[in-house]
Amino acid sequence: MIIFGRYVNKTLLYFRLHEMPKQDCILEPLCFPEHLCGSASLTSSSDGRPVTCSLCSDSFPASEKDQLLKHMVLDHKLVIADVKLIADFPRYMLYWKKRFTEQPITDFCSVIKTNSEGPVEQQEHYFLLCDALPEDRILREQLQQRRLEEVLDQQQKERDDTTFHRACMFCSEEFTGNRSSLLNHMAKEHSFSIGLPDNIVYCNEFLNTLEWKLENMQCLYCEKTFRDKTTLKDHMRKKQHRRINARNQEYDRFYVINYLELGKTWEEVQSEDDRELFEDEDDDWSDWQAHPVCAVCLFCEQQAETMEKIYTHMEETHEFDLHKLKTDLSLKFYQQVKLVNYIRRELHQCRCYCCQEKFETKEELVQHLVNTGHVMQLPEISHWDQPQYYFPTYENDALLTALSDSESESEGPNPSSEVPVIAEDISNLKVIKQTSVLNKLLKDRGGSN
Repeated sequence: MIIFGRYVNKTLLYFRLHEMPKQDCILEPLCFPEHLCGSASLTSSSDGRPVTCSLCSDSFPASEKDQLLKHMVLDHKLVIADVKLIADFPRYMLYWKKRFTEQPITDFCSVIKTNSEGPVEQQEHYFLLCDALPEDRILREQLQQRRLEEVLDQQQKERDDTTFHRACMFCSEEFTGNRSSLLNHMAKEHSFSIGLPDNIVYCNEFLNTLEWKLENMQCLYCEKTFRDKTTLKDHMRKKQHRRINARNQEYDRFYVINYLELGKTWEEVQSEDDRELFEDEDDDWSDWQAHPVCAVCLFCEQQAETMEKIYTHMEETHEFDLHKLKTDLSLKFYQQVKLVNYIRRELHQCRCYCCQEKFETKEELVQHLVNTGHVMQLPEISHWDQPQYYFPTYENDALLTALSDSESESEGPNPSSEVPVIAEDISNLKVIKQTSVLNKLLKDRGGSN
């Protein structure tokens, strides 16, 4: 039986399946602060509809999607991968509710067996629903296409709307007719541009968001709060902060570009050069520019731009030497991954990874590790060398990307761990782009204008 399938993009899975009591389960993906990883995330369309569990009659308000996901994991052992990329979550759940009544869940889901090397009574089976299943991927694409159609329709309505009436948020001059007159005024008279009017959707909501920030004395770019409007105005003028923070994911839903490609941010779409993709077949990587690494210490909030610096910090400040543990225990690559994820998880839960003692704060735990000498002491390898620790505790943990295997292991996890991995889809990228239903939709709309 397949243990777990392919996951989209760089993340293995969006949920943690730990064999701890329910109150200790990490059900959502943890993530380091936003400035470490600028991935965009569009919220699923929500019109207030309650969302019904696909395996029972329980329903949850759209605003409590996290509670529904928690319910499915704890009560039904069902995990949905890449939830953030589902364009219409309520419709997605209704579809699978119908399908699960027609066929067994195992016909659609991969199965993850936790604690596979432990006693049978301590083993659990979780069901993973992801787009490795063609039916699931088609559904996601259809929902994405439907959302794109809705967004384009909304944008066209706003472009044709002649009843627009709003005052400038900077000078209170009123504008009527079309939204472009106000947006062009702010760009020309106040040097504040949020982009071309034809690139924006849900314009009124966008402007409401910006006005709310200004009314609450918040800079639109650095998002610092000031004591009064005069101070805020001087700050934005002197610092040239009359613009929005492009890294703030709150604004993503107001730009049509974020709806064009499933799972892609505006930065990724904008950086692509289709001419190079179709015309340049030369595998020249000389102009490759890697994104800077920003690793976080295992024990505190210290960050570093290089792995050498973070390793040095952990050795000098916390007396923790990951390289020494790797050498002393002869850890292979995947064992290092499990160890880092295990330590991250235990520290997040304020629990000593050596003796399992719980603490009120992370600071108390770190002090305990130093006082007892537990920093470099690990429990039996069987305690943390478990399949569930393949899953990152923090989905943007740069420390995992720097791990290496001195023996150049390439065959993947130990076959005895019973965790075979399905390879990534290596379908021809050109064919995918040429046959994309989203590209066809856009071309059709372009031809009809």
